[in-house]
Amino acid sequence: MKRTVGNWKNFLKRPIALVCVSLAPILAGYLVTGCAGDKYHESTGEDIDDTATTGRVKGNLGKDSQFKFDDIHVTTFKGTVQLSGFAASEDAKRRAEEITKNTEGVKDVQNAISIK
Repeated sequence: MKRTVGNWKNFLKRPIALVCVSLAPILAGYLVTGCAGDKYHESTGEDIDDTATTGRVKGNLGKDSQFKFDDIHVTTFKGTVQLSGFAASEDAKRRAEEITKNTEGVKDVQNAISIK
């Protein structure tokens, strides 16, 4: 039997329909949950906000004229900022926490800075 354009269209309808029906639920699942956050994972928007908050905290720490915060690491997750690393004194540790608390976008501060 010779295949014509019309025959090919009819021949391909069933496999194409089967693929579409099979992939539709998978695609819908990705669309619904792909960018959502939960207790342990940030959504895309939260990740962007936290990156900006981390940058603001680092900038504010760098502007401080009283202390140098070269050995301080800043990490942000869902608005909670964790400070880690080393400070020269207890006063420097408290100052870093104070600067961080007064930074836009910071909801909470976990101060894990060690004294040298």
